[in-house]
Amino acid sequence: MYNIKYLVMDVDGTLTDGKIYIGASGEIMKAFNAKDGYGICNLLTEFDLVPIVITGRRSDIVINRCRELKITGVYQGVQDKKECLQAITSDFSEVAYIGDDLNDLNIMRCIKEAGGIVGCPKDAVKQVLEIVDFVSVCKGGEGAVRDFIEWIIGE
Repeated sequence: MYNIKYLVMDVDGTLTDGKIYIGASGEIMKAFNAKDGYGICNLLTEFDLVPIVITGRRSDIVINRCRELKITGVYQGVQDKKECLQAITSDFSEVAYIGDDLNDLNIMRCIKEAGGIVGCPKDAVKQVLEIVDFVSVCKGGEGAVRDFIEWIIGE
Protein backbone atom coordinates (compact mmCIF):
# COMPACT_ATOMS: atom_id res chain seq x y z
CA MET A 1 0.00 0.00 0.00
CA TYR A 2 1.11 3.55 -0.69
CA ASN A 3 1.67 6.15 2.06
CA ILE A 4 -1.76 7.62 1.41
CA LYS A 5 -3.99 9.23 4.04
CA TYR A 6 -6.63 10.88 1.86
CA LEU A 7 -8.67 9.75 -1.12
CA VAL A 8 -9.94 12.85 -2.90
CA MET A 9 -12.69 12.35 -5.46
CA ASP A 10 -14.32 14.44 -8.13
CA VAL A 11 -18.04 13.74 -8.61
CA ASP A 12 -19.42 14.24 -12.13
CA GLY A 13 -17.77 11.76 -14.47
CA THR A 14 -15.96 10.01 -11.63
CA LEU A 15 -18.43 9.01 -8.91
CA THR A 16 -21.19 9.37 -11.51
CA ASP A 17 -21.39 8.68 -15.22
CA GLY A 18 -21.27 12.43 -15.84
CA LYS A 19 -24.89 12.70 -16.87
CA ILE A 20 -26.83 15.45 -15.11
CA TYR A 21 -30.58 15.12 -15.33
CA ILE A 22 -32.28 18.51 -15.09
CA GLY A 23 -36.01 18.97 -14.76
CA ALA A 24 -38.06 22.15 -14.89
CA SER A 25 -37.24 22.95 -11.25
CA GLY A 26 -33.52 22.12 -11.46
CA GLU A 27 -31.26 19.12 -11.01
CA ILE A 28 -33.28 16.07 -10.09
CA MET A 29 -31.09 12.99 -10.42
CA LYS A 30 -27.56 11.56 -10.56
CA ALA A 31 -26.63 7.87 -10.57
CA PHE A 32 -24.00 6.55 -8.15
CA ASN A 33 -22.46 3.08 -8.11
CA ALA A 34 -23.02 0.81 -5.09
CA LYS A 35 -19.57 -0.79 -5.51
CA ASP A 36 -17.93 2.63 -5.26
CA GLY A 37 -20.02 3.25 -2.14
CA TYR A 38 -18.93 -0.01 -0.53
CA GLY A 39 -15.29 0.76 -1.24
CA ILE A 40 -15.58 4.25 0.23
CA CYS A 41 -17.59 3.19 3.27
CA ASN A 42 -15.83 -0.06 4.12
CA LEU A 43 -12.43 -0.44 2.47
CA LEU A 44 -11.22 3.11 3.14
CA THR A 45 -12.25 2.82 6.79
CA GLU A 46 -10.44 -0.51 7.13
CA PHE A 47 -7.22 1.12 5.93
CA ASP A 48 -7.69 4.44 7.79
CA LEU A 49 -8.00 6.45 4.58
CA VAL A 50 -10.09 9.62 4.73
CA PRO A 51 -12.53 10.15 1.86
CA ILE A 52 -12.91 13.71 0.58
CA VAL A 53 -15.11 15.05 -2.22
CA ILE A 54 -14.08 18.20 -4.09
CA THR A 55 -16.35 19.23 -6.94
CA GLY A 56 -16.97 22.28 -9.06
CA ARG A 57 -20.76 21.92 -9.00
CA ARG A 58 -23.19 22.31 -6.12
CA SER A 59 -25.83 19.67 -5.54
CA ASP A 60 -28.03 18.54 -2.67
CA ILE A 61 -27.85 15.09 -4.28
CA VAL A 62 -24.10 14.99 -3.60
CA ILE A 63 -24.65 16.07 0.01
CA ASN A 64 -27.18 13.27 0.48
CA ARG A 65 -24.91 10.62 -1.06
CA CYS A 66 -21.91 11.76 0.99
CA ARG A 67 -23.98 11.72 4.17
CA GLU A 68 -25.05 8.16 3.34
CA LEU A 69 -21.38 7.16 2.85
CA LYS A 70 -20.26 9.04 5.99
CA ILE A 71 -18.03 11.38 4.00
CA THR A 72 -17.65 14.51 6.11
CA GLY A 73 -15.14 16.30 3.88
CA VAL A 74 -17.42 17.61 1.14
CA TYR A 75 -16.43 20.74 -0.78
CA GLN A 76 -18.77 21.94 -3.52
CA GLY A 77 -18.66 24.88 -5.90
CA VAL A 78 -14.86 24.77 -5.84
CA GLN A 79 -13.14 26.57 -8.68
CA ASP A 80 -9.55 26.04 -7.43
CA LYS A 81 -9.25 22.45 -6.20
CA LYS A 82 -5.57 22.89 -5.29
CA GLU A 83 -6.36 25.79 -2.96
CA CYS A 84 -9.17 23.77 -1.39
CA LEU A 85 -6.92 20.76 -0.81
CA GLN A 86 -4.16 22.95 0.66
CA ALA A 87 -6.62 23.96 3.39
CA ILE A 88 -6.99 20.25 4.26
CA THR A 89 -3.37 19.09 4.02
CA SER A 90 -0.06 20.66 3.11
CA ASP A 91 1.44 17.26 2.23
CA PHE A 92 0.14 16.26 -1.19
CA SER A 93 2.31 13.10 -1.08
CA GLU A 94 -0.35 11.68 1.26
CA VAL A 95 -3.11 12.18 -1.31
CA ALA A 96 -4.66 9.88 -3.88
CA TYR A 97 -6.92 11.74 -6.31
CA ILE A 98 -9.36 10.45 -8.88
CA GLY A 99 -10.85 12.75 -11.51
CA ASP A 100 -11.79 12.75 -15.14
CA ASP A 101 -11.74 16.18 -16.76
CA LEU A 102 -9.72 19.31 -17.47
CA ASN A 103 -10.69 20.99 -14.20
CA ASP A 104 -8.88 18.15 -12.38
CA LEU A 105 -5.56 18.54 -14.22
CA ASN A 106 -3.96 21.24 -12.06
CA ILE A 107 -4.54 19.44 -8.77
CA MET A 108 -3.57 16.10 -10.30
CA ARG A 109 -0.25 17.49 -11.51
CA CYS A 110 0.49 19.01 -8.08
CA ILE A 111 -0.31 15.75 -6.28
CA LYS A 112 1.78 13.71 -8.70
CA GLU A 113 4.75 16.10 -8.44
CA ALA A 114 4.57 15.86 -4.63
CA GLY A 115 4.69 12.05 -4.75
CA GLY A 116 0.98 11.34 -4.33
CA ILE A 117 -0.96 9.23 -6.78
CA VAL A 118 -3.59 10.09 -9.36
CA GLY A 119 -6.10 7.96 -11.17
CA CYS A 120 -9.05 8.24 -13.52
CA PRO A 121 -11.93 6.31 -15.04
CA LYS A 122 -11.24 4.80 -18.46
CA ASP A 123 -13.47 7.39 -20.13
CA ALA A 124 -11.56 10.40 -18.78
CA VAL A 125 -10.43 13.09 -21.21
CA LYS A 126 -7.19 12.49 -23.11
CA GLN A 127 -5.16 15.04 -21.13
CA VAL A 128 -6.04 13.29 -17.84
CA LEU A 129 -5.37 9.82 -19.26
CA GLU A 130 -1.88 10.97 -20.25
CA ILE A 131 -0.73 11.98 -16.74
CA VAL A 132 -2.29 9.49 -14.34
CA ASP A 133 -0.65 6.61 -12.47
CA PHE A 134 -3.79 4.47 -12.73
CA VAL A 135 -6.50 4.12 -15.38
CA SER A 136 -9.48 2.10 -14.23
CA VAL A 137 -10.97 -0.60 -16.41
CA CYS A 138 -14.32 1.00 -15.48
CA LYS A 139 -16.01 4.14 -16.72
CA GLY A 140 -16.99 6.94 -14.36
CA GLY A 141 -19.99 5.97 -12.25
CA GLU A 142 -19.46 2.29 -13.07
CA GLY A 143 -17.03 1.27 -10.33
CA ALA A 144 -13.93 3.31 -11.26
CA VAL A 145 -13.53 4.67 -7.73
CA ARG A 146 -13.77 1.17 -6.21
CA ASP A 147 -11.21 -0.06 -8.75
CA PHE A 148 -8.83 2.76 -7.74
CA ILE A 149 -9.35 2.06 -4.03
CA GLU A 150 -8.53 -1.63 -4.49
CA TRP A 151 -5.41 -0.71 -6.46
CA ILE A 152 -4.28 1.71 -3.72
CA ILE A 153 -4.72 -0.83 -0.92
CA GLY A 154 -3.20 -3.61 -3.01
CA GLU A 155 -6.15 -5.95 -3.42
